Amino acid sequence: MNDTELAVVVLNYNGKHFLEKFLPGIIKYSAPHQIIVADNASTDDSVSFLKHQFPSVIIIENKNNFGYAKGYNLALKQVNAKYYALLNSDVDVTENWITSVLTLMNNDEKIAACQPKIMDYKNRNLFEYAGASGGYIDKFGYPFCRGRIFNAIEEDSGQFNDAKEIFWATGACLFVKSKAFWQVGGLDEDYFAHMEEIDLCWRLKNLGYKIYVEPASVIYHIGGGTLNKLSSQKTFLNFRNNLITYTKNSAASFLFLRLFHRLNLDAVAAFKFLFDGQPKHLFAVLKAHAYYYFMLNKTLAKRKRMKNMPGFKFTTSQIYQANIVAEHFLKYKNKFGDLRKSFFGKV
Repeated sequence: MNDTELAVVVLNYNGKHFLEKFLPGIIKYSAPHQIIVADNASTDDSVSFLKHQFPSVIIIENKNNFGYAKGYNLALKQVNAKYYALLNSDVDVTENWITSVLTLMNNDEKIAACQPKIMDYKNRNLFEYAGASGGYIDKFGYPFCRGRIFNAIEEDSGQFNDAKEIFWATGACLFVKSKAFWQVGGLDEDYFAHMEEIDLCWRLKNLGYKIYVEPASVIYHIGGGTLNKLSSQKTFLNFRNNLITYTKNSAASFLFLRLFHRLNLDAVAAFKFLFDGQPKHLFAVLKAHAYYYFMLNKTLAKRKRMKNMPGFKFTTSQIYQANIVAEHFLKYKNKFGDLRKSFFGKV
């Protein structure tokens, strides 16, 4: 494919209904940039639909459903662009959703990844779970956002409209410099789906790059297009991949002591699933821990490889140096503004 400044790449798996609904807007508001649909061997008629209805869209056909991580890696290896915009198929973009992000990233070569403000498609005054106005983690690796702490979603009143450095940018709409993306090895294909964008951003930060949110760009996300929030498979992937991400990338002293505390917190979450009448999710957490131990040697080898990369240095920048689980469930802090600003790492 020809060199271009930006390639908008939509990963699709049996999402014809989303493509039919949202691709016209993507085409309208993304010109003159290249638009690509990477299809993960859909069994609906997504590909034939695209060929007949959107002949200007480039189609990359993967041979199997490789999930988010490998599906994107395979597709992006065929794309020559300075920036990639990894975009979920269930996203409604708005006019100028690209311009402000590219301006920000072009003005600072250290910004490797950026996200827009993510709003709820069905309730447009609310932030959306998958990224809100920028992602963070706490000292145990639990993710949260400006505008969303666990399931507490804030209403947007303009409180998070400033472009600023964050810890992770959402995979629902991820702008990333292609050179930096491949410098850290792309997405971790062992993840299949979920948390891979946090892992990618953490690896980028450990090489000295910055991650940003640019709320001047706004998109609306349905969410749960592949696995909904009630899926036990999603619970499994989230818990397993989060543990792997923390082990690969954390600068924590006494890492395994910190992990021991983290595993205890996961156990509490597992029993809460049981008490809430969701035994499938309890077993999903147990399965996640079993897989984590099974993959531990491989995970530690990945950590070692990253540490040997030129310019590597563990970062604590934008990591909340407290336990967000306790802050939320015991101290009832439901809004990002309730958190202590001095507890966000600066190094």
